Order: sequence, then structure tokens, then C-alpha cells
Amino acid sequence: MLVDDEPNILTALEYLFEEEGFIVQKAFDGHQALMKLQSFHPNVVVLDVMMPAMDGFEVARRIRHIERYDDIQIVFLTAKGTSNDRREGYSSGGEIYLTKPFDNEELVHIVNEMVEFG
Repeated sequence: MLVDDEPNILTALEYLFEEEGFIVQKAFDGHQALMKLQSFHPNVVVLDVMMPAMDGFEVARRIRHIERYDDIQIVFLTAKGTSNDRREGYSSGGEIYLTKPFDNEELVHIVNEMVEFG
């Protein structure tokens, strides 16, 4: 699942992951992501931090508080790159914290590893 409030980024990421054979669901904000999780159980959520109404840190915390989502891995992909941001990302439940701009190959490699090795 891809979660970002920027349509261009979502479209680019969707193309990138579909080319790799992934089934992709997109959400434009945190509320929509949590709603889609009720019917779509992804292996990995690629999550922006800066979004309206509910930021990515809060989305991650909510995912982590639902037992049936224990196996979902979270990759933060964001422009927020301070050490405090990174700490909050990891403490809210993220496994990986990448900053924008990012390397497409690195992101795909990370997600592939997460899917393959859990």
C-alpha cells in the first residue's frame, strides 16, 4: 500500500511497484489508508509523514495498535529528515525511514527484501 497526499508521487510509485509485479493499493491520506486496510492486507505500507488531518506517524501508531496488522511492515518515505523525525518514525512503528528524494532501485530493493524475508 502506498500512502501519500501528492498524486504525482503516488502515480510514480504505483508504476514502479506494478512493474515489479506488486499488487498496489493507493491512499491519499491517513484516514483513507486505515479504511482501505479493512479490505486490503498489504505486506508493506510505504507511508509519507506530512499529510493533512493525520500524519504518517499517527497512521503507523494506529496500525501498530491493531493486532491483525502485526505482520505489516512500514517504510516511511518523507521529506522530513531530521534525527528527531527519524526517531519518531521508528518509535511510531516504522521499520525503515527513507527521505525524499529517494533512489527508486533502493526503495524497490528494500520492499522486495521485506516481502521475501518478512
